Amino acid sequence: MALLGIDFACALESLRDGGVPDRDCVLSLLSKLVGYCLIAASTTVKLPQILKILKNRSARGLSILSFELDVVGYTIALAYCLHKGLHFSAYGELVFLLIQSIILVAVIYYYSQPLGAKTWTKTLLYFAVAPTILSGKVDPVLFEALYACQHAIFFCARVPQIWKNFTTKSTGQLSFLTASMNFGGSVARVFTGIQEKAPMSVVLGTMRTVVTNGTILSQIIIYRKPREEREKKVE
Repeated sequence: MALLGIDFACALESLRDGGVPDRDCVLSLLSKLVGYCLIAASTTVKLPQILKILKNRSARGLSILSFELDVVGYTIALAYCLHKGLHFSAYGELVFLLIQSIILVAVIYYYSQPLGAKTWTKTLLYFAVAPTILSGKVDPVLFEALYACQHAIFFCARVPQIWKNFTTKSTGQLSFLTASMNFGGSVARVFTGIQEKAPMSVVLGTMRTVVTNGTILSQIIIYRKPREEREKKVE
């Protein structure tokens, strides 16, 4: 019996015989279910951040470069997964994360007026190149090189924001809920990556994401209290 690519046969047969499914069967099912839960959660993971910017009509404290690199990283990762024909449960969240990231960057641009020629050039260049990458019309060697770089891109995407938080001792308009979901999702992806026997480079890359997402989440928690105290003094 299979549903959404999840084979329940091993578990059902064991239960039918009055036994308990073996460890490998349970872990395999759990991995697939976690994967689909991640996809479901990814449909709204960046929504709190978008709404917070719109509510406050400000992108204060946000590193534009970090969010731009997110878009690049998600584009490469999604293109690679589509090209390799992976099961949707292994990469489905990338579709929703990419769409939300593009919207988020657009919102940040809107509240970071005026935009310079450099920003418009980067935007036009992305929309000119992205369709080619997503359609897989790229030299296979270049494709592998791009994918090999995507973990470095995601790592570099977090560094500017982490540094900005550290130097200003503030996390500005960063959303605690979005940061929490990013951290939880990356932890879960480490589990599914190991269980699905993903390449070690993928697992290690996800672990680096856990560290950077965890750092940003910690900064939000640490710097929130001093900010609240300053606001009380002003009042």
